[in-house]
Amino acid sequence: MTSTTVSARPSAGAPAPQGSSTSAPRDPRRRKRILMACGGALVAFAFVAPYLVMVLDSLRTSSDVKSTPPSILPKAWQWDTYAQVLGDERFLAWLKTSLIVATGSTVIVILVAIPAAFMTARHRFPGRGAFLLLVLVTQMFAPTSLVVGLYRQFFELNMINTYGALIFTNAAFNLAFAIWILHGFFSSIPLEVEEAAALDGASRWQILRRVMLPLTLPGLVTATIFTFIAAWNEYVVALTLMIDDDKKPLTVGMRAYITGYEQHWDQLFAASVIAVVPVVILFAVIEKHLVGGLTAGSVK
Repeated sequence: MTSTTVSARPSAGAPAPQGSSTSAPRDPRRRKRILMACGGALVAFAFVAPYLVMVLDSLRTSSDVKSTPPSILPKAWQWDTYAQVLGDERFLAWLKTSLIVATGSTVIVILVAIPAAFMTARHRFPGRGAFLLLVLVTQMFAPTSLVVGLYRQFFELNMINTYGALIFTNAAFNLAFAIWILHGFFSSIPLEVEEAAALDGASRWQILRRVMLPLTLPGLVTATIFTFIAAWNEYVVALTLMIDDDKKPLTVGMRAYITGYEQHWDQLFAASVIAVVPVVILFAVIEKHLVGGLTAGSVK
C-alpha cells in the first residue's frame, strides 16, 4: 500500500511563520530610521539647550543663578521676573529702538537689493562685473574695523545718537548679501518666462512684480530674515554710536542689568528670552513662503 505525501502550502492570506526572512529586509531600514531620529533629536536638543537654560535661569532668583554647584531646576521659582522686565521703561525703550532699527534696515535693504539684483542678472551693461566685484568686496570688511571711520562720518553729519545712523549702517553691511542671493535667484529663472510675460503685454515693472518676485520669494525671504537678524543682533556699532540710554538697542541696553554694584541675573535672562521672540515670530510668519514661492507666478 502506497502512501501519498501532500506538502502543506500556506494559503495566500495566511501570515508568514515566525522567523521567516520576509521581514528581514525591513529591519535595517527601520533601524536606520530610528538612528536618524535619535541623531536628529540630539542635534535639536543641542540647539535648544541654551534657550532652556535661559528660561530656567530667568525663573530663578539672582542668588540661585550664582550658586555653586548649579542645579538644573530652580530652588525657588520666581514667576514675576518677566512682569518686572516688561514693566521696566528702560527695557521698553531698548525694545523700541531694536524694532525700529531692524525693521528700517530690512526695508531699505530689500528695496535697494531687488532692482540691483534684477538689473545685474538680466542686463549686460558696462561695469557690471566691476559692480558685482565691488559688492562682494564690501563683505570682506568687518564692522569692528570701520567703527572709528563710521563715528567720524556720522559726527560730521550730526547723526550721532540717532536711529538713522544705525539704520543706514546696518543696511550698508547687509546689502551685499541680499544683492548676491537675489542675483542668483533671478539668474536661475529661465529667460523664456520673462519673454512670455513680455509677449502678453506686461511692462518691465509688471514682469518684476508679478512674475519674477513670486519666483524669487524663497531668496527674498532668506534675505529678509538674514538682514533682520543681523540688524537685531548688532552690538559694536550700536555701542559706539548710541549715547543716551533710552536710545540704545536691546543688545547694548541689557548690560544695565549687570553692573559693578548690582547684578540682576534673573532679569538679564528674562530680557534675553524676550529678545528672541520677535525673530521667532518673523520666521514663523514668512517661513511658509519658502516652499510656496518656488512655483508661484510661473503660470498665467
